[in-house]
Amino acid sequence: MASIKLREDEMLLWFCAFGVQGNPIDWVSTHRYHHQFCDSEKDPHSPIEGFWFSHMTWLFDTISIAERCGEPTNVGDLEKQSFYRFIRSTYMVHPFTMGVLLYAIGGFPFLVWGMGVRAVWVYHITWFVNSACHVWGKQSWNTRDLSKNNWWVALLSFGEGWHNNHHAFEYSARHGLEWWEIDMTWYLVKFLQAIGLATEVKVPSESQKLKMAFNNNDVVAT
Repeated sequence: MASIKLREDEMLLWFCAFGVQGNPIDWVSTHRYHHQFCDSEKDPHSPIEGFWFSHMTWLFDTISIAERCGEPTNVGDLEKQSFYRFIRSTYMVHPFTMGVLLYAIGGFPFLVWGMGVRAVWVYHITWFVNSACHVWGKQSWNTRDLSKNNWWVALLSFGEGWHNNHHAFEYSARHGLEWWEIDMTWYLVKFLQAIGLATEVKVPSESQKLKMAFNNNDVVAT
């Protein structure tokens, strides 16, 4: 008999498909372009085009994204991985199957709350990172863009609201770099690391922090 065994990262990737936020290859491509062209005319979702554009209307402007960034040629590393390609080609099957199961278990209320309400709630939290965290908050690091650390988005998003930290140290698994910057996602990563499911966890060193610090030690707030 043959069996299918998923790696831990593939299992997490599969879970992400139920978020109904697009297939992972396209999602990563957009995110990489956002960092590459952050808050410029080529940024796929910057508030320089208006708050609501950065929050959600950019999603309906796919032609503009292609014109700004060109073809998604920045995800060759993911294109080579068969499981990423599988999730992309079967993307809608996974949330649809989840919806069917929820309806079978609890009827229409389970479907509404388990798919509809959940998805919309998480959508707007995710979108606030793109919009509010580039408009309101504090800049602790000299990232040369509009990214901000926003405490209330951080609470809603389990840590992603420490967005200026993320733009300063893109590779860091930890967004809340100060002890008082609550980062529930980081606590989960530490737990996974403790039980051996997360390895090569990266955080910024002190020298890297000094490199990104403002020369006058000021913190920019808006």
